Amino acid sequence: MARELFNFQTSVAVSDWHPIDDVVMGGESSSRLRHDPAGHAVFEGAVSLAGGGGFASVRSRPLDLGLPNAQGYLLSVFGDGKRYKMNLRTDDAFDGVNYQTSFVAPAGRWTTMHLPATSFIPTLRGRTLTDAPQLDPAEVRQIGLMISDRQAGPFALGVRTIGVE
Repeated sequence: MARELFNFQTSVAVSDWHPIDDVVMGGESSSRLRHDPAGHAVFEGAVSLAGGGGFASVRSRPLDLGLPNAQGYLLSVFGDGKRYKMNLRTDDAFDGVNYQTSFVAPAGRWTTMHLPATSFIPTLRGRTLTDAPQLDPAEVRQIGLMISDRQAGPFALGVRTIGVE
C-alpha cells in the first residue's frame, strides 16, 4: 500500500527541508527547495565545479519515513532533462551512510518516477560502500534530492509529492 511522505501543495511543506551543498567541502554550488504558488515545490539552484565542488542537495529533517517491506519510492516531478539522485538515510546524523539512486525526469512535463528500493546503493560522501547493509525501507529517517555528476549550471526540478509503496 502506498504512503504519501511529502505533499508540497502548501508552503509549509518545504519548511522541513534544508540545503546541503558542496560549500561543506569548499565548493560554490547553491540550492534550495522553495514552494511554487502553483502547488508544488521546486528544487533549484546552480552547480559549480569551482573549488573542487560539483553537487547541490536538499534534505528533509529526520522524521518517521519508514515502511516495512516497501517495494519502492514514487516521485511526482517536473523535469529539466538533468540527472538527479534520491537519497535515503536510516539515521538522524548529518553525515554517514547514504542510500542513493539516480533518475532522469523528462524535460518539460510532469511524470511519476518509480524508484525500486533495491536500486538504492549505500554510499559515503559519494563513494560506493561494499560492506554496508542493503537499504531497509522500514528504517528510513531522512529523504533528500541531489544533483551532481559534473552537471554544471542552473537546474530546476519541480516536485509535487514523494511517496513509498
